[in-house]
Amino acid sequence: MRAGVEQAGARLQSWIRPPSLHCSSFRAAVFFFILEPPEPQADGSYHKGDHMHANSKSILVAALLLGGAAGDAKPAVGPPPAADMQVVLDKLMALGAKPLETLTPEQARSGPSAADAAKAVAATQAGKAPSGPAISARDVTYPGAGGPMPARIYAPAGTANARPLIVYFHGGGWVIADIDTYDGGARGIARETGAVVVSCEYRRAPENKFPAAHDDAVACYKWATANAASWGAGGKVAIAGESAGGNLAIDTGIAARDQKLKAPSALLLVYPIAGSDMNTPSYRDSANAAPLSKAGMMWFVKHVFAKPADARDPRIDVYKRARLQGLPPTIIVNAAADPLRSDGELLAGALTRAGVETTRKVYPGTTHEFFGMDAVVANAKAAQMFAGSELKKHLR
Repeated sequence: MRAGVEQAGARLQSWIRPPSLHCSSFRAAVFFFILEPPEPQADGSYHKGDHMHANSKSILVAALLLGGAAGDAKPAVGPPPAADMQVVLDKLMALGAKPLETLTPEQARSGPSAADAAKAVAATQAGKAPSGPAISARDVTYPGAGGPMPARIYAPAGTANARPLIVYFHGGGWVIADIDTYDGGARGIARETGAVVVSCEYRRAPENKFPAAHDDAVACYKWATANAASWGAGGKVAIAGESAGGNLAIDTGIAARDQKLKAPSALLLVYPIAGSDMNTPSYRDSANAAPLSKAGMMWFVKHVFAKPADARDPRIDVYKRARLQGLPPTIIVNAAADPLRSDGELLAGALTRAGVETTRKVYPGTTHEFFGMDAVVANAKAAQMFAGSELKKHLR
């Protein structure tokens, strides 16, 4: 029996583990295979390696435990970061950041973030402050789906009435981070568009499993659009988000269409989570990237979903399972060295096939979380300017 299991493990490694992945990334890939087994072809056969049928879950788990991966594999960290991006990553390590998969959610929330590292770098570089109009910010609460939740309203200086409204959702894998962590991204969008930006907090897992965050996101959108005039925002509306927040943004856009809410004029999705396939090209070539790795994404999966089927929900597996027809023009921003880069590419393709006007840009020399680092990373400022310019086309 053990010999058969070891043989299965070797065959599974040759199928699913590219040579460049570390053992931790191989384990993540196998775990996700168990979540979503391969589907047979029309004639009942399987693609290469798929003859390890989904019903053999016990063999797969045993193969995982007894298998392993070559210890001499090279790290898959993606394209090299630009010098200014690398300074931030080095500072993050100096602040004591540890791999997510080694932490509890409470430890991860209290540890240093990439935003903390960017602020620390900015503090050492004279004149490194975001340029553009001053942005005011005030904290409020909104009626979330599960009770009152925090939100932050950003408004450019001036007395203009009927500004556009942008409802923004922060990242953090639905487990960590908050509106403070992602202040840079929301503030940058307000600065580049001249719009009022409402950054919505939402319930986090594992205390509140999927779809709690998605329910709060829709509730915040309803509240923000109903109250926009009180903040001087009476014009058009867009929805934006980063990472897990990018997922919330497109799902809220879908909910607005289906529930006949105020229709957004555009969506901005910054390195969004848009699928459940963790064997895409970027999950392979950037498996061990920082600050987000494949193992880190699997850590989020473990804490967010109550059951494996949740990973196949259309709100998660967007580019495969969601109905995308009728969505507004969509702007997608991706980092080059990021496991989620392919999610953006696959989502852009699905949106285009659904007849949605889609614009996507990948920024070289950047990693996940770069968007809010405009004070210290040149391509973060470029990405904010690009996003702002594209949004303004649709918010006039």
